[in-house]
Amino acid sequence: MQEVVGDDRANDPADAEQLAQRYRSLVDFSPDGVVVHERGTVVYANPAMLRLLAADRPEDVIGRTVTDFVEPSSVAPMLERIRRLTIAGTASDPTEMTLRRCDGGTVEVETVSVLTAWHEHLAYQVVVHDLTPQREAEAAQRRAEQFFTTVVSQLEEGVVVIDRDGRIESANPAARRIFGYDADDLIGTHIYDIPLCLLDANAQPMPSSWYPVIRTLATGETVTRFVFGLDRPDGQRRWLSANSRLLNPDDPESAAVSSFNDITEFRASRRQLEYQATHDPLTGLANRALVLSRLAAALGTTESLPVSSVLFIDLDGFKAINDTLGHAIGDTVLQIVAQRLQRGLRADDIVGRIGGDEFLVLLSGRTLGDDLEALMDRLRATMSEPIIARGHRIHVDASIGVAHLHPGDNRTPEAVLHDADLAMYRAKPPNHQNGPLSRRSDSTHAS
Repeated sequence: MQEVVGDDRANDPADAEQLAQRYRSLVDFSPDGVVVHERGTVVYANPAMLRLLAADRPEDVIGRTVTDFVEPSSVAPMLERIRRLTIAGTASDPTEMTLRRCDGGTVEVETVSVLTAWHEHLAYQVVVHDLTPQREAEAAQRRAEQFFTTVVSQLEEGVVVIDRDGRIESANPAARRIFGYDADDLIGTHIYDIPLCLLDANAQPMPSSWYPVIRTLATGETVTRFVFGLDRPDGQRRWLSANSRLLNPDDPESAAVSSFNDITEFRASRRQLEYQATHDPLTGLANRALVLSRLAAALGTTESLPVSSVLFIDLDGFKAINDTLGHAIGDTVLQIVAQRLQRGLRADDIVGRIGGDEFLVLLSGRTLGDDLEALMDRLRATMSEPIIARGHRIHVDASIGVAHLHPGDNRTPEAVLHDADLAMYRAKPPNHQNGPLSRRSDSTHAS
């Protein structure tokens, strides 16, 4: 093997032999295959090469034509590479090729050929690196990527990957479905250029600096359960709960992934439940709990009072309507009265039905004196207009009691309500004054 070394400087035979022995040991224990072929015939193969070719013994390889172990499609390129090696010591570029094994199988390898001296002749020494582990790792990665892609594509959750420049690298079908876009319209598009109007939780246009993924790209911050709305090109408004994080938190140049769920129906259901809990189902007005809650908030403020007066409104003779015409017509009367109250009040005033034929109004601002009397006269006149219900012409009058609020008022909402109730009772015509207890009992007959 000393010729393989090609060391012309080794003049001492002992030194040359020692150097050759070290080289032989290095080659024998090399994890890569090493083969030497001279004039097309294999003259040497190290143990790693024998294992690579599935040879049981050296004689299975040595003495055979080198092309016996090369796939036909790789033979011509191999011969062309070694033809270009004309000077001893020159090497070919690393090249991938396919070898044929003794057991009939094949193996993908990377080879480097060197023209070198071999027993006073020139021969080609080839270092052969097995690509099997690399190919298996690449195949495993492809399978993992394919599996990941399949899983993401099946998610109901939208998933979008955005690069450092803010451009969309990928978007799963759920994201495209939620956005109302096709794939070709999304990939490569900057998120600012997608004609989607993003809204904050109050349905107001949201500044781009608030976008969760922009915050993540700028700061590396993970954003979770960020609720926002978007108006799609087809006119639909959807509400989303989004999460945003870096794909690789350890890499400051990492892309970001944004995932989001469509919570439009959930949000609508929650708002419907909240509405039902705070509004009268017959008239749509605020119910007793909501009105008293707003009154408590007004009483609890340390600033100028947002509510100046409380009106307690009761319909005169409503029990007779229910008793003579039936509850269905009574319900219609209540609905019409509610609509007239809303039309007769200002936008900032709050009106609610607190039970039966009783209504409560919270007047905003400072409505006192002549202005208050004018407002009450207008409400009485509006409600006294004839009501036509299922062929019946019905006349309804209303009694109104007033309780004024003042700075530092330490009454409870229930106490204010009681005071307004008493004031209403005192304002009721004599023929309708049945007493507070009997009047409340009568009102329970209304819907």
